Amino acid sequence: MSRPTILLGMSGGVDSSVAAALLVRQGYAVQGVTLQVWEPEETDQPSSKKWQERGCCKIGIAKYVAQRLGISYEVVDTRDDFRDSVIADFVRAYKEGITPNPCVRCNERVKIRRLIELADSRGIEFVATGHYVRLARTDAGLTLQRAVDLKKDQSYFLYRLNPAWLPRLLFPIGTIQKSDVWREAEALGLPADEMKESQEICFVSQGDYRAFLEREDPAIRNPGQFLDQEGRSLGRHDGIAFYTPGQRRGLGVATGSRLYVRTVHPATNTVVLGPEESLYREGCDVGDLNLFDPSLSQRSTDVQVKMRYATPAVPAILSPSDEASTLSVRFLEPQRAICPGQSAVFYRGDHVLGGGIIQPASDQ
Repeated sequence: MSRPTILLGMSGGVDSSVAAALLVRQGYAVQGVTLQVWEPEETDQPSSKKWQERGCCKIGIAKYVAQRLGISYEVVDTRDDFRDSVIADFVRAYKEGITPNPCVRCNERVKIRRLIELADSRGIEFVATGHYVRLARTDAGLTLQRAVDLKKDQSYFLYRLNPAWLPRLLFPIGTIQKSDVWREAEALGLPADEMKESQEICFVSQGDYRAFLEREDPAIRNPGQFLDQEGRSLGRHDGIAFYTPGQRRGLGVATGSRLYVRTVHPATNTVVLGPEESLYREGCDVGDLNLFDPSLSQRSTDVQVKMRYATPAVPAILSPSDEASTLSVRFLEPQRAICPGQSAVFYRGDHVLGGGIIQPASDQ
């Protein structure tokens, strides 16, 4: 008996390409779709750009893989959704002095959501992507779990998924190592030297997010005062959007000691600088929650908290806050440069319990 039809998101990267091959091998009737979220590719004319420099939708490679595997394939234009749900949020956040994570918002608001909606419109039950994450059953029900390859684990970027979607999702490469993925890619005939993984935000070229912000909103360059912790002026800054906690480079302030961005104050258009030791905090509040384990909002719980994708999770105590829909995080050891606007994701072992958005501290 053949397996059911599955809708697969294909970015044209190595991971979703291999996910397609694995699903075909498992007997699924795969329908591949690329959600085009940013720049269009000039597929009819030669391009001087290498694949890895073309944003996150490499349509040419996705089309090649679909033809190689004999599966259907199409491109769905979601650029308007992406601009409204991700880019507008990105610009607004920096303008308000917080540091957003657009990849988290994109998965929540555009990629997985649109795949689910497209599957619904076609009567397709299952949706798959090439993310490094697994699903597992716990006492709280079906939840996300870290990938087998912890170095590639992407559960941090997927914690905002609607829990109701989980029974319909498949993540074929979450159970294998990246080295296995590369072997599968070679078998597909993919150009390994042109399949490098981008470390940049797909819509920000060369990592220059400041230039992108100014193009989107020229008024975002709004000079103000650098202050020390006692409120004394240290010089002028270019605009609060260009500074984030822990930043040291590009301040242009000479005081004889090494200073870092400590806090950003949008109400007064000021940036407070301080020494390294002033960056450490014992806790933070987390709002805009998405919880796979509802008990987190009912009692204090020992968890591991991950506040950046590239840093390890740290032990903390999670407790209900005085404010509704907010949780209080108290770290066992003070943590450096906590950034409002970033995601705090809660873990117990490999299981993702949920997460939310770090809120500005009360002294901000």
